[in-house]
Amino acid sequence: MSIHRLKRRKAKGKADWRALARRRRHVRILKKVRGTKERPRLVVRRTLRHIEAQLVDDDRGICITGITSRAKEVQSKLGDDRRKSALSRIAGQVMAERAEAKGIGKVVFDRGGYPYHGRVRAFAEGAREGGLKI
Repeated sequence: MSIHRLKRRKAKGKADWRALARRRRHVRILKKVRGTKERPRLVVRRTLRHIEAQLVDDDRGICITGITSRAKEVQSKLGDDRRKSALSRIAGQVMAERAEAKGIGKVVFDRGGYPYHGRVRAFAEGAREGGLKI
């Protein structure tokens, strides 16, 4: 959805207003952040319980690889700490492993319109711990 269409659209309630504001922020971020084959875009999406991420090559318009906190790799590494931020950190580490398996060492971080705080920050730190250069 273009920024112009998002600007004209009216929110239908508080939850819709928040989602619309996040999408507007994400569109503004996408104007500046672009992924290439050498340095793809690491996009983060947050739900109430889980976190998902993808490596996207915007030049070719493809998703290189992705991860979700529901993946068996992430759940097996979780251990006793069941906090969502710990889950996000582990998901970031697994994403870094998958990226390095594909030969990717540097990425551009796209926070998806979410504040760089909490689970989004934990995911980015986990990806850095896993070896990705953000």
